[in-house]
Amino acid sequence: MATSSHALSSRLLTGWVGGCVWYQERRAVQESPHKFMRLFRNVHKQWITFQHFNFLKRMYVTQLNRSLSQQVKPKSEPMASSFLEKTSSGPAKAEIYATRSLSPPSLSLSQRPSKEESLELDSASITEGSVEMGKKEAKEENQWKEMKLHLGNLPGILARLSKIKLTALVVSTTSAGFALAPGPFDLPCFLLTVAGTGLASCAANSINQFFEVPFDSNMNRTKNRPLVRGQISPLLAVSFATCCAVPGVALLACGVNPLTGALGAFNIFLYACCYTPLKRVSIANTWVGAVVGAIPPVMGWTAATGSLNAGAFLLGGILYSWQFPHFNALSWGLREDYSRGGYCMMAVTHPALCRRVALRHCLALVGLSAAAPVLDVTTWAFPVVSLPINLYICYLGFRFYTQADRRSSRRLFFCSLWHLPLLLLLMLTLCEQRTWRLFPCSSWITFCCSHYYPPEVSSITTSHCPRGAVRRTHWGQLK
Repeated sequence: MATSSHALSSRLLTGWVGGCVWYQERRAVQESPHKFMRLFRNVHKQWITFQHFNFLKRMYVTQLNRSLSQQVKPKSEPMASSFLEKTSSGPAKAEIYATRSLSPPSLSLSQRPSKEESLELDSASITEGSVEMGKKEAKEENQWKEMKLHLGNLPGILARLSKIKLTALVVSTTSAGFALAPGPFDLPCFLLTVAGTGLASCAANSINQFFEVPFDSNMNRTKNRPLVRGQISPLLAVSFATCCAVPGVALLACGVNPLTGALGAFNIFLYACCYTPLKRVSIANTWVGAVVGAIPPVMGWTAATGSLNAGAFLLGGILYSWQFPHFNALSWGLREDYSRGGYCMMAVTHPALCRRVALRHCLALVGLSAAAPVLDVTTWAFPVVSLPINLYICYLGFRFYTQADRRSSRRLFFCSLWHLPLLLLLMLTLCEQRTWRLFPCSSWITFCCSHYYPPEVSSITTSHCPRGAVRRTHWGQLK
């Protein structure tokens, strides 16, 4: 009975152990592929592939070439002067001499160290002298030097100081206002007006550059101006501005009329003392600058008529509206420059307003052109003829408003460059009250008309005037 119980217990133990062994074997068989794959992946990550061998090979070749180049190639000298050409060949000879494995038997061993030492001392003295000379030149370059002013370069420097291209635009708009004004064309008065307006513009631009030197130096567009580069002194710039402002205002006030002189002085003050400091404070500087640009054609009108009327304000309005698409498109491509210089511009702080204002004033040009015949400045053909160019600039303004990229802004800017001259030329061609005279003085017109009519005739029209002398619709009384 004991034997049978022992056998039963052994059988039960054997069955339990066998079951555990069987379970472990089955689990190992099921999990072995996954373990093998994980083991294969881990081992694969640690394998040294062909790329590793290639990388090690390149590193070895690079280090080897670097060591060979350091051994073979001599270190280049910083400077080589003409009077050291003979001694500079010494280090090269020393290197050639050092690479020889066997020395000639004619030279003794006691002579070699002395020659090598002397060559090393010579080369060391040469390199030390060249390094010292290089340091001196570097110090001289880093030091500030005032550029020498040559009399031959002075006209060009003063032209850039006065912004000669902008001054030419101001003079051209003044001339257009003088030519569009009713009344006889007085050539001496016209020349005085042009000269005075040009001098006033040069003075205002010079004062503007004088105040903006520290800010212009931060902008790529203005960093090469004469005052920024130190080509002239600030005292010379202020003296030049004074020498332009005083005679310019005097010519306008005494040679033309006091109203034109007052407008010229006011425009200098508005540009130099209001617009210039306002550029760093508020975006309202754009509207103030537009007023500054609108005054020159009004000055031309007042120079010819001596008074302000609807035609003068119409010309000023056209110039005022034209400047917004012109300047807003220009400033859009220079936003980084203006922000670097610290200027508060619409394109930087209010980009949506910048595009909206440009489009708004493009549309205003169409309305102002339509108002020209209503105010008896041009004929009714002018709005029709000027409609294509006005619609084109409106189209570009709309593209700039919707797309707001550099390409659309550049197209609008370049269109504004030819739009204004063409519009003024059309106004001159289709002018309603225009006087074309063959002679510069009004006395010659009086003489020509008195040849045909008795002195009691005080009001003449186009049908009464001799052909070629006067051509206009209504002419006032001649006295």
